[in-house]
Amino acid sequence: MIVITFKEYFDALLEGKLLGLKCKDCGAYTCPPKAVCDSCGSRNLEKVQLSGKGVIRTFTTTYIAPAGYDKEVPYTVAMVELEEGPWIVGRLDFDKADEVGQGLIGEEVEVFGKEMPTEMFYPDKKRRVVPYFRLLR
Repeated sequence: MIVITFKEYFDALLEGKLLGLKCKDCGAYTCPPKAVCDSCGSRNLEKVQLSGKGVIRTFTTTYIAPAGYDKEVPYTVAMVELEEGPWIVGRLDFDKADEVGQGLIGEEVEVFGKEMPTEMFYPDKKRRVVPYFRLLR
């Protein structure tokens, strides 16, 4: 049983909302949506809206983009631990990615979605929504 479709997940991101799943068996949160709980493997899940806030735990800056993405560099991708527990990956909404330093670790952020050009290797893919993080400082 699908509790959240990816379309619903990405539509919510574009509205500044982060949807996830809460396990009715162990109480853990899973995000992005999956078929089973990340913690216990249960399929007894319910859709919830998460806070969308978290803390940067690690990051990397890309200077040489994959084929088809050369206009997007440099950009920084961060792993963020959400207030509810799960970690999610997304880009930092940061104009000076080449000036990023270790001070980013521990910074508080909030998530939103941004529609990007579709990928050249998936021509029938109708859209590409990427999770982004905005610094809260």
